[in-house]
Amino acid sequence: MLKAGNVFIAGIFLLFITGSALANEVEIIGVDLDKTADDKWSVNVTLQHTDTGWDHYADNWRVVDEKGKVLGDRVLHHPHVGEQPFTRGLSAVTIPADNHIVYIEAHDKVHGWSPVRLRVDMAKAVDGKLRIRP
Repeated sequence: MLKAGNVFIAGIFLLFITGSALANEVEIIGVDLDKTADDKWSVNVTLQHTDTGWDHYADNWRVVDEKGKVLGDRVLHHPHVGEQPFTRGLSAVTIPADNHIVYIEAHDKVHGWSPVRLRVDMAKAVDGKLRIRP
């Protein structure tokens, strides 16, 4: 029983450490995609992050294909301390018709690219529109 107790305590400790590490990372709240032309999409991404100022804020999001190729990249030039969550868009993102799955990835100045990304199944678009909320 002592070993099981030690494993339990170690597990709780790891959950605490992991939760603390992810607590200040940028979170992708949702994405809206609107087809504007053949293979061209307008992409609006909503992010949540505890921006604290110029040294720690969500500073980028991007659209990547399954192989990691960047299809669209949106640099965020300033912190959004008083505006959370916030949405920013990127137009004319080329997503080829044969790319059925893309991912939205988000970045902040301290933690880098978040390991949690949003999977988007482009086949679920209806009339050129797709809205994803995790």
